[in-house]
Amino acid sequence: MTAIPAPADRYCVFGNPIAHSKSPEIHAAFAAQTGHAVAYEKRLAPLDGFAAAVHAFIAEGGRGANVTVPFKLEAVKVAQALTVRAQAAGAVNTLHFTDDGIIGDNTDGAGLVADIVNNAGVPVAGRRVLLLGAGGAARGAVLPLLEHRPAQLVIANRTVATAQALAGQFAALGGAGVVSACGYADLAGEFDLVINATAASLGAELPPVPATVFAPGALALDMMYGKEPTVFLQFAARHGATVRDGLGMLVEQAAEAFALWRGIHPDTAPVLQSLREQR
Repeated sequence: MTAIPAPADRYCVFGNPIAHSKSPEIHAAFAAQTGHAVAYEKRLAPLDGFAAAVHAFIAEGGRGANVTVPFKLEAVKVAQALTVRAQAAGAVNTLHFTDDGIIGDNTDGAGLVADIVNNAGVPVAGRRVLLLGAGGAARGAVLPLLEHRPAQLVIANRTVATAQALAGQFAALGGAGVVSACGYADLAGEFDLVINATAASLGAELPPVPATVFAPGALALDMMYGKEPTVFLQFAARHGATVRDGLGMLVEQAAEAFALWRGIHPDTAPVLQSLREQR
């Protein structure tokens, strides 16, 4: 008799909008690579119905979910327990449905650092790091960056008080003397790594940073990605920086989620290469 294969475990990504998401493609590649039976889909959640959408998916047999804009803060409330990095970020992008309840995690920052260190080959340790923005994307990056022990981590933001509050939170968690905050107008000195965590690139806008922030040989990374370099990356390249978009971060954060769900960390290099070749 022919053995009947076990049904695939179900996962999804929630967002609104969601049609653009590459997550199903990425997780299908991870599943094929690892030999895991995984079915992964996109789900458009109503703006006023995220929690209900999550519980409906659980009722259908869902095992876990990724969460993208605009639900990362709502996902904190849906989760019944949070990982340390989700607590630090104040946002959740990965939900794991377990026998003990819904676990909320944040893999964005870990994915960012993995892309910088492993894929771009740029160490964070001992480097001067500038993080542009103090919103949800920036919040998720701070703890993973600090865990790699930079010499300096400066958070710059239009609203200085927001950046100062974020820096103060992580100074209290062990970043004292390393993490600080300022407004764009007060930026001084050069940085080895400049990360754009603002939403400016969505509107083809440039954060108001001086060209002098890029040290010789600096890496500039924009968390956004598209077919063409963002305005920020074009600006950075004109001033001597090596540039990198957010596609690697997308793949690496997905790998962190896959590892959380499946207990195995996939090889991201071929998946990232495939996505870049498709553009």
